[in-house]
Amino acid sequence: MKTFLVVNPRSAGGQTGKRWAEISGQVTRAIGDFGFGFTERPLDAVRLTRDALADGYECIAAVGGDGTVNEVVNGFFADGKAINPQAALGLIPRGTGGDFRRAFGWDLELDSALARLRTDKTEPFDVGLAEYVNFQGEKESRYFANIASFGVSAAVAHEVNTGSKALGGNLSFVWGTVKAMAKYRDRKVRLRVDGGAPEELGITVVAASNGRYFGSGMCVAPKAVTHDGLFDLTVWHDYGLHDFIIKSKGVYNGDHITWNKTRYLQCRTLEAESDEEVFLEMDGEVPGRLPCRISILPGAIRLKV
Repeated sequence: MKTFLVVNPRSAGGQTGKRWAEISGQVTRAIGDFGFGFTERPLDAVRLTRDALADGYECIAAVGGDGTVNEVVNGFFADGKAINPQAALGLIPRGTGGDFRRAFGWDLELDSALARLRTDKTEPFDVGLAEYVNFQGEKESRYFANIASFGVSAAVAHEVNTGSKALGGNLSFVWGTVKAMAKYRDRKVRLRVDGGAPEELGITVVAASNGRYFGSGMCVAPKAVTHDGLFDLTVWHDYGLHDFIIKSKGVYNGDHITWNKTRYLQCRTLEAESDEEVFLEMDGEVPGRLPCRISILPGAIRLKV
């Protein structure tokens, strides 16, 4: 497949850009000629992906972390539809959190990523669509690859994104979680699942999951599958910092779905609104707040596996 790499040179603590000559040499030896472009500012990966698809590239590989994957996935769409539904998403993981790759058991080794790019094997990949209000008060929509969530998870993402990641992925997210949960209280939110009757409840986190992990390794949706046409919906309520500290093992291995403070179900759409300010995060980015409508697009694109 004709391949284009969307490269975030700041990923891996800036090592991706510094080592690009070495990395690109290995890519050439593995797959032959390829195109590439460096991102320079937010949402650059969206533009690079759209341009590459318009130029006839059949596989667009994100070289970076979950934020880069999110932007590349958004670049697969224009005017509300996939530019080329048969085009494939690839990944050379170079990021801080790495939650997208964890759902597939992929490691950080370049050789492993190149082995996936070298084959023609792909599978259908569901994509999430979130419609929400941005921080300027305007309605906006954005696609996501992994998980969209709101509540303390968005506060954690904000803490991590605005702080230093010098501690590395896992410790940065753990420290961000501690800081956010120490001052968080449950928000009253009205939820409507698959167009059913609305329900008001206090929530710590609500996560609509295509993949399984968020927060640098928290297994929020242990049964999620990225090609079943469904979100796995996780609702945490009345969780505090003490729960995270004492029961953190269950959050990371998925046992939390059996706890009485967790509700776990599947759905195709989720609508949420609140009289309070509740931030929304997607794939680790925080583009806005509730109200929102989240829906699944079954098999919208392909994934290199």
